[in-house]
Amino acid sequence: MTYRDHFEQIVQDQLARVEAMKDAPAAADYASKEKIVIGTIDGDGIGPIIMDSARRILEKLLTEDIASGRIELRRIEGLTIENRIAKMETVPADVLTGIKGCDLLLKGPTTTPGSGSGMPNLESANVTLRRELDLFANVRPVSIPEKNIDWIFFRENTEGEYALGSRGVDIGEDISIDFKVTTTIGTTRLARAAFEYAKNNGNQNVTIVTKANIMKKTDGRFLSLCREVARDYPKIAVDDWYVDIMAANLVSDLFANRFHVMILPNLYGDIITDEAAQLQGGVGTAGSANIGGRYAMFEAIHGSAPRMVADGIAEYANPASLCRAAVMMLRHMAMTEAAAKLESALDEAAEVLDMPGDGTGHTAADFTAFVVDRL
Repeated sequence: MTYRDHFEQIVQDQLARVEAMKDAPAAADYASKEKIVIGTIDGDGIGPIIMDSARRILEKLLTEDIASGRIELRRIEGLTIENRIAKMETVPADVLTGIKGCDLLLKGPTTTPGSGSGMPNLESANVTLRRELDLFANVRPVSIPEKNIDWIFFRENTEGEYALGSRGVDIGEDISIDFKVTTTIGTTRLARAAFEYAKNNGNQNVTIVTKANIMKKTDGRFLSLCREVARDYPKIAVDDWYVDIMAANLVSDLFANRFHVMILPNLYGDIITDEAAQLQGGVGTAGSANIGGRYAMFEAIHGSAPRMVADGIAEYANPASLCRAAVMMLRHMAMTEAAAKLESALDEAAEVLDMPGDGTGHTAADFTAFVVDRL
């Protein structure tokens, strides 16, 4: 295949994706569903340890709903780096079929082979799942009460640099080219979700984050479309910042507490939300929601921590981030009372337990026992 053919195929695939998005289903009404199937995916590294904790906690919290059959916690096996390499599939077909048989997913971290790792060039499982399930909005809350900070980030989840991250080209030994994608429908639906959230939570300020002064086509379109959606919400104050200065603003005592709802393209959202989580207390403290129409996936925002496994200290992994994601999942299911109960127990655990993740302090098992006891 020539470079021209490669690029033409990419364009055709993205045009087909746009047509498919036009037929995307409306958001599910979980409050009225007779049965909700929650698929749990261990992932790699510390994933099985923190998922075991989250499952035990949910089994305690949702005892009555599980016993009545209204909620099923279903284990989804096979989304491991070993199985993915063995089958040379980013998400093996049988695993994807199992995933699509669920309503919601609670997912542990998965390993993505990096350049120079010696592993095959498999795409990120997260990127693939977001695309396959059309999980277009990555929603990440960050709260630092002592600094009057209450942020919620709406990160575009299926486009940007990540949409075609494994389909770049090497041209001889001198040039490598990757691709970035911004679509009208993809950006508009994300912006509308963010503005709806802002409206439903007291018309909070909305900030659009791009690098539109440099990436004039993709980020320029993203900014323009967000501004168009903003016209439908005249009571909401809107501003926009470039991503580099936004990274500085988040650590500025003068600016940080002025922000509320933030809308970001995929790559910038990935970086900025990790910075924000670190300010909250570390990426191990933050959960993440991936929202679509038919499906939604909730996960920790940290990685699989292979160093902890290699050092023999995986049992000291902190399940808090995955459990925070479970809180978001419960709210998405309209189970607000259960969500508040779990969140309160997690807040208490954060105050009492010492979990630095370096092989000292409390273990994941200690964390699980503490939270279950409070439930």
